[in-house]
Parts: sequence; C-alpha cells; structure tokens
Amino acid sequence: MKKVFVMVCQFATLSLFAQTNSTKIEQYCQVTATPRLLSNKVTIDIDYGEEKSFWIDMRLREVDGKLKKFNTVIDALNFMGRQGWIFINAYPVTNGSTTVYHYGFRKQFSKAAL
Repeated sequence: MKKVFVMVCQFATLSLFAQTNSTKIEQYCQVTATPRLLSNKVTIDIDYGEEKSFWIDMRLREVDGKLKKFNTVIDALNFMGRQGWIFINAYPVTNGSTTVYHYGFRKQFSKAAL
C-alpha cells in the first residue's frame, strides 16, 4: 500500500510541473511625440496602458533614478526596439498648428509574467 501511495504522490508531483502556463499574450503601448514650444525638441510620452495618477510620478527613469530623456523621436523608437517592442503603425494628429505623432508598438509576454 505504501508503494502505491508513493507512486501516486510522485505522479501528482510530476503532473504539476507539466502544467506550467506558457500561453503568450500580446500587450500594446503607444509612444507620443509632442513638439515643445519655441524649440526643435519634442516631449516623449510612453503609454503602457496603466492607470495615471496625479499623486504618483509614473515617468520613465534610468537605473540611477534620473528621468529618462530622449534626444530625438528616433532615439525613443530605438529605445523601444531594444526593449523588445515591435513597431506596428504611426499616425499624426493635428490640432490647430500643432502636430502630435503617435507610434504604436506590441510585445508578447508569457501569461505567467503578467
């Protein structure tokens, strides 16, 4: 009887390891480039879809805690590529004399990682 119990326990343990969830899901983000007033530079905003809060600073930061600054739009797009995001589409939105460019990205994550 002990042998049967031990074998059942071993089988149950092995089957638990075999059922890891390796399902992949796609996540999307948007990079927005807004021109700065009286400057040739742009402000880059990356929207990962998280909830925005007035009380919490959700801006992108370097490893040392400083704000992440991009030199150009291409610098921001290259940053996203290094992070594994895949470019989908870009489109401009014009409001008066200001044109804001939007860049869509996607990335696959394992369901267990989220």
